[in-house]
Amino acid sequence: MNIAIIPARGGSKRIPRKNIKHFCGKPMVAHAVENALASQFIDKVVVSTDDEDIAKVAQQYGAEVPFLRPKELADDYTGTSPVVRHAISALIDLAWPIDNCACIYATSPLLSPAIINSSYETLINTPEVDYVFTAARFSFPIQRAILETENGGVTPFDSFGITQRSQDLPPAYHDAGQLYWGHHSTWLNTNKHIFGANSKMIVIPDHLVQDIDTPEDWVRAELLYKLINDEKVQ
Repeated sequence: MNIAIIPARGGSKRIPRKNIKHFCGKPMVAHAVENALASQFIDKVVVSTDDEDIAKVAQQYGAEVPFLRPKELADDYTGTSPVVRHAISALIDLAWPIDNCACIYATSPLLSPAIINSSYETLINTPEVDYVFTAARFSFPIQRAILETENGGVTPFDSFGITQRSQDLPPAYHDAGQLYWGHHSTWLNTNKHIFGANSKMIVIPDHLVQDIDTPEDWVRAELLYKLINDEKVQ
């Protein structure tokens, strides 16, 4: 059985109640749940949350919440992997026959079932791969970045790269913060890391990637969502 685990804690600070705040007409987490359920390769969708209100909303949209996440795994410092490991372990204890697991972030409304499917196909067709995740290319060479000094001046991030032509520098990519596929045993292995040498990126266009950490991020994400879905943009 393939499952999707959606981490959705209740303690968002910068955008209060972010995971159930309405985004383009429905709670944010509902978009992740519905996209996961629409994938032909996902059998069940589980929301890992410490919050009963989030659990109720997730269940209304078709997700399962077989457990509430422990408070110690719902603070500002706990990473994604421990949360997924806890969820998989809890489900195994409930006798769920898990094969592969997709971690899908609750704040990924621009993710599509098609990308979920293609990422899974990459995982199962590439046996040596540990994880498959979505990523995007930086639009400007990171080697030409500059930093501000303490006295207000500037210094190159990379003293060599700043002297090179943009077209001569290798492209760099960043995690899209949406989707991570792996076999359940890979997730449970603390020696295997998502951004390790045996992982593979699925590179997606910039307009399908948007962190949603601030009110400004939220507005931009809603505009992108409406454009992608041909909705009226005001």
